[in-house]
Amino acid sequence: MTAFPNAAPAVGGAPASVASASSPRLDKLYFAAWRWHFYAGLFVIPFLLMLAGTGFGMMLLSSVWPEYGERLVIEPAAQALSVEGQVAAALAAVPGGTAVSAYATAYAPGNPVLVTVAGPETPVVVALNPYTGEALRLTADGQTWEAWLEDIHGTLLIGTLGDRLIEIASGLGFVLLATGLYLWWPRGGRPWRDLLVPRMTARGRSLWKSLHTVVGFWVSAALLVFLLTGMAWTGVWGGKWVQAWSTFPAGVWGDAPASDLTHASLNLKGEKRVPWGLEQTPLPQSDPAAASAHHAGPAQAAMDHAGHQHHGMTAGPAPDLTAIVTLGQALDLPGRIRIDAPKGDTGVWTISHDSMSYDSNEPTSDRTVHVDRYSGAVLADLRYEDYSLAAKGLAVGVAMHEGQLGLWNVLVNAVMILLIAFLCVSGLVVWWKRRPTGAMRLAAPPRPEELPLWKGALALAVALSMLFPLVGATLIGVLVLDMLVLQNVKPLKRALS
Repeated sequence: MTAFPNAAPAVGGAPASVASASSPRLDKLYFAAWRWHFYAGLFVIPFLLMLAGTGFGMMLLSSVWPEYGERLVIEPAAQALSVEGQVAAALAAVPGGTAVSAYATAYAPGNPVLVTVAGPETPVVVALNPYTGEALRLTADGQTWEAWLEDIHGTLLIGTLGDRLIEIASGLGFVLLATGLYLWWPRGGRPWRDLLVPRMTARGRSLWKSLHTVVGFWVSAALLVFLLTGMAWTGVWGGKWVQAWSTFPAGVWGDAPASDLTHASLNLKGEKRVPWGLEQTPLPQSDPAAASAHHAGPAQAAMDHAGHQHHGMTAGPAPDLTAIVTLGQALDLPGRIRIDAPKGDTGVWTISHDSMSYDSNEPTSDRTVHVDRYSGAVLADLRYEDYSLAAKGLAVGVAMHEGQLGLWNVLVNAVMILLIAFLCVSGLVVWWKRRPTGAMRLAAPPRPEELPLWKGALALAVALSMLFPLVGATLIGVLVLDMLVLQNVKPLKRALS
């Protein structure tokens, strides 16, 4: 996003409207902000275009045309097969299938169930007609176009390095928003109309500049939400900063022992399935000794008090998939529920209903229930109401980010993505039309020789480094590089000016 001041003359000149209406100190701050906006834009624009493109594809493949087949339309019948019958049909559909590792109920009577079958190689998700047992679609678990796009969206397919580069670009997006609004905020006699309505009578660079400014202003709030919700998943600011502080504390479950595995182990490579506020929370463990003694914890008591019938979840025989599905359906949640089978001797049954798995378009209905595999005791019952404030905000914010709240959300996001892409392209056009013809230079805004407010700028960079460590470190590094190297090496100074 590269906005430039109105009535800007050739390279190096000050905007007349600004120069005549403000003090020298503010003029220098103005040019400093313009310079930061320019260089941040050069770095951020490729990332914003990538995020917009991959995000658009992910939204379509998750909310409109999901690839596992859960939105296929089938003819409902009077009676569905038993869960055991559905499992047998799914196992028969996958050569070498040995066990069921996950099960998702249908969105509605006219949709299939999803049965994940573990086999000799990659698990396979079977979209199954629950009335006839027909396998409608077989898809390798986690190996979809959406998962591939999500991997690009989050890591550029290069792992940790890609995550860090995207985090820096997203953080510099805040710098673009702040400097862009500062540059074009009405002052010195400039009318508000220039910020709110494009000047369609303008021509050439002036028209592109007006369109860039107005679009930038109108999408700034939405872009801020997109950046914040996206950065919550990044490795440093998200994973080690805000997510670590906002993670649900496993200790409130009572005396249920904690596993070495976290909820994030329920995710797939490139595919998030667990609510943000639970990812770093340890899973509880099943207790083999509990097979003959039921120990009801606070979550169990709460469910009992709410009148839920557990259908086989009391002490006694170990619950099977049928009993767990019955318990999940008794929770009376909107949309569908997903069941994950225990992993290992101390694993637990997990019943989940959350927006990260696209189970419904109501993120406030998130719920995760863990059940002891031996006794059927409910070890944990985690609801949206139990989340921290940040986790609640992210549950709703990420659902909006991904277009999960309904068709209106998909359409609004599609428009926003197109406007953000236009913002990037128009910024490049304005820069290209501004640069001297034939000159091998970036034509960057001039750097003030003296900046009276440099201490404030440095303090701002330090503050940003505390809030966004990678972004602050990048800003400080660029600031030092600009002052100590670029300004003292004449070939670099000319090429980058």
